[in-house]
Parts: sequence; structure tokens; C-alpha cells
Amino acid sequence: MIHGFDKNLTCKGIIGDGCGGGRFFTIQNEILKAYDAQTKEYISLFKGVINAKSISKKACEITIVCENEVIVFNLSKMQKV
Repeated sequence: MIHGFDKNLTCKGIIGDGCGGGRFFTIQNEILKAYDAQTKEYISLFKGVINAKSISKKACEITIVCENEVIVFNLSKMQKV
């Protein structure tokens, strides 16, 4: 894990596993963000992630478990599904 990221609220996209390979996906200030380690830039993907507990990624879908809901964000559609 990259220094400075919350390990419970960050996951890494695996190269060859669909969308976002090699990027880190993290929750910061109630926003789902993608972090590119090569460029050291963040991209905001989705706002309104309230009380996130964990995050995981499989293929093009990021699943965020929050206190009151489960959010599934599709990277290829760039929207909550």
C-alpha cells in the first residue's frame, strides 16, 4: 500500500483485471477517487460516499461498503449501478 492511504478505504486495480489496472482507488472526504502512481494525480469519480467502512474492486466494478448502504460503481460506465 502507498504511504498515507487508509488501508481499509483503498484498493488497487490489478493490471489485466478490467478497468483501472495499476491505479489505486480510495475514499477521501466522502469522495471515491482514482490515484495514478505514475503521474501522482487524483481523479474524482463519485461524491457522496458517507461512512465508508471498506472498498474492493473486481473487474470494472468498485464495491464500497458503507454504514447504511453498499455502493457499486462501474468504471466503464462511470456511474453508480
